[in-house]
Amino acid sequence: MGFNNLTKTLSFNIYDVNYADTAEQQAAYIEYIDEEYNAERLTNILTEVSNIIGANILNVARQDYEPMGASVTMLISEEPIIPEEELDTNAAPGPLPESVVAHLDKSHITVHTYPESHPDNGISTFRADIDVSTCGRISPLRALNYLIHSFESDIVIMDYRVRGFTRDIKGKKHYIDHKINSIQNFLARDTKNLYQMV
Repeated sequence: MGFNNLTKTLSFNIYDVNYADTAEQQAAYIEYIDEEYNAERLTNILTEVSNIIGANILNVARQDYEPMGASVTMLISEEPIIPEEELDTNAAPGPLPESVVAHLDKSHITVHTYPESHPDNGISTFRADIDVSTCGRISPLRALNYLIHSFESDIVIMDYRVRGFTRDIKGKKHYIDHKINSIQNFLARDTKNLYQMV
């Protein structure tokens, strides 16, 4: 390909459902989930996702919430990061690279968690919303199985979208740069065996 301006986004909603009859059981479940999926652990998961897809981490923002829940946002890049001391000081004047990193050929990975208890029916739930959005040649599909196995998941809802276009060296536009007819084709056998799929 001569030019690639595709954005590939893999989105998950992951749910864990637990029956917790008493207030103590509900509190224990929420405490377990909140500790198991704190911002530090989520950052480690997203760092591994970045490694799997071959991206470079530019920036990480993370937050643990009170009384529960966490969020992590990671800016990533397909291209390696050039240290400031290696930049060409004889280049034409312009914005410093760190002032444009979030806007040109960049991608992101995010996760937000929502542990909740429903006192009327004894059901406690954990939901994690995850987005892996990449630009250029790197693909979020490479991290699909790892992400599913990184969370306690009774239900996984996935969506994959490709936006933009790419051009080959002759200038012809292409709206996808890989073959796909179902996201299930990218699931490993052990992942498929865990779920009933629609």
